[in-house]
Amino acid sequence: MSRRPRVVVGLSGGVDSAVTAHLLKQQGHEVVAIFMKNWEDDDDGEYCSSNQDFVDAASVADVLGIEIEHVNFAANYKDRVFAEFLREYQAGRTPNPDVLCNAEIKFKAFLDHAMRLGADKIATGHYARVREREGRFELLKGLDETKDQSYFLHRLNQAQLSRTLFPVGEIRKSEVRRIAAEIGLPNAKKKDSTGICFIGERPFREFLNRYIAKEPGPIKDERGRTIGRHEGLSFYTLGQRQGLGIGGVKEKGAQRGGGEHAPWFVARKDMAKNTLHVVQGHDHPWLLSSSLNADDASWIAGEPPPAGACAAKTRYRQADAACTLSGAQGARFRLDFTEPQWAVTPGQSAVVYDGEVCLGGGVISAAAE
Repeated sequence: MSRRPRVVVGLSGGVDSAVTAHLLKQQGHEVVAIFMKNWEDDDDGEYCSSNQDFVDAASVADVLGIEIEHVNFAANYKDRVFAEFLREYQAGRTPNPDVLCNAEIKFKAFLDHAMRLGADKIATGHYARVREREGRFELLKGLDETKDQSYFLHRLNQAQLSRTLFPVGEIRKSEVRRIAAEIGLPNAKKKDSTGICFIGERPFREFLNRYIAKEPGPIKDERGRTIGRHEGLSFYTLGQRQGLGIGGVKEKGAQRGGGEHAPWFVARKDMAKNTLHVVQGHDHPWLLSSSLNADDASWIAGEPPPAGACAAKTRYRQADAACTLSGAQGARFRLDFTEPQWAVTPGQSAVVYDGEVCLGGGVISAAAE
């Protein structure tokens, strides 16, 4: 009698990974769960919910009748993800920790641990799909486009995808909730987490203050007038509207894009002069970019796609934007967009698509009008 495939599921305490484990059991796999603890600096505080998440994950494992192991990857997370996260902020960029966390923790540290446990595959509750074609593995968008998480998974490689299952990527979120309620999962109505990967939902500037020193400086408008003070360039991101501490300007129509009550947006950071540049109006030219350059490229096929027409996202939850890929050699590439893109932000990921297939991407290094 042949052995059932052994799948190790990353059980987070949320409903997506819980239904993932259930679906795999239904499909006849031998399912083992792992709960990853990746943050412990203040996990007894109000923002880090890892203790409650483990209670929820253990309750799910109990209902499903599967074993669960609590594994601490906090040292890996701090070295591989959080240190890079802080370096990027200190350099004035805005990193995406979820992308790094997937590449370094969930599909590296966790995958390695699962293989040591004799896993044939690992599984997570991500909304994405894997397809094998002619011996190559492709990463596809989740069927529920409103929940698709392929953007965060674009750094995965052939070896990682070959060992990964994404069961909920094949169904819609509403169906995940329905299944969870139907089989009596204790977390069927638990709300989705939206905070930084493993750090939770918290006042972000206050959190960064613990690790990055404040260096206040001037806030200037497009005409070079000082209209306020910033707390440190690391604490702001391009396109940011809230928390600037400045009102409208008195001269009606003085700024392109709006009058005295038009909102202000962060448009540029001058690290050399420690100056934050802001503009009024959502569609101000300083906020629009027709092209970008990206570094640290990672391609799912193991090699860059050919130059030519494609689509890309420069931030999560953005609609795919038509563009042309060029210069994809080594770790760099360039994208030229058909329509200007709003607040293209260095440090964020530019992720390239061919229809539903995620080809990979890189870290935005610069944008051009």
